Amino acid sequence: MKIFKNVKVLALVSLSSIVLVATVAFAQTAASTQDNKEKARGEWRGQGKRGGHRGGFGGDFGGRGGFGGGMFHNLNLTDDQKARMKQIREGFGERTKSLRDQLRANRQELRKASEGGTFNEALATQVLTQEAGLKAKMMGEQFKLRQEMLTVLTPEQKTQMEQMREQFKAKRGERNGQQQNQ
Repeated sequence: MKIFKNVKVLALVSLSSIVLVATVAFAQTAASTQDNKEKARGEWRGQGKRGGHRGGFGGDFGGRGGFGGGMFHNLNLTDDQKARMKQIREGFGERTKSLRDQLRANRQELRKASEGGTFNEALATQVLTQEAGLKAKMMGEQFKLRQEMLTVLTPEQKTQMEQMREQFKAKRGERNGQQQNQ
């Protein structure tokens, strides 16, 4: 009987130890995964190396997604140039608000085309055809924005920006070549 008690105690202690170790291991894995997700999410939003700038046309163009990306950030714009750039961005925002609203509405319509587990191909085709035209208009507005912003730069800043663009293209080419070799 005493041996049976010892085996029971030993089994209970072993099971408790396994549960404890598994809990600690799971907690460390979950914390590490969460940290990695936050790090990746922060870098994607431009919060990694660029001081927390978000995308779009905010700040002084330091974030991901804005015209020129971080290139304007490195051009040492004067306060007057920054103010003029801000006016240009605000004008762009006003001009394109209706286009952005229409694109957002189209995306919602496209989601409806596949609701309920069925796919309405006719509706999807119609919405995508409309969206192509809207996207073409948006690209035209973005081209105008680019041209307006370039008029604010000095010839030296334009040269510096072109050099940075070439360096970026070269680095991107190197990365693409490395990825293809893997």
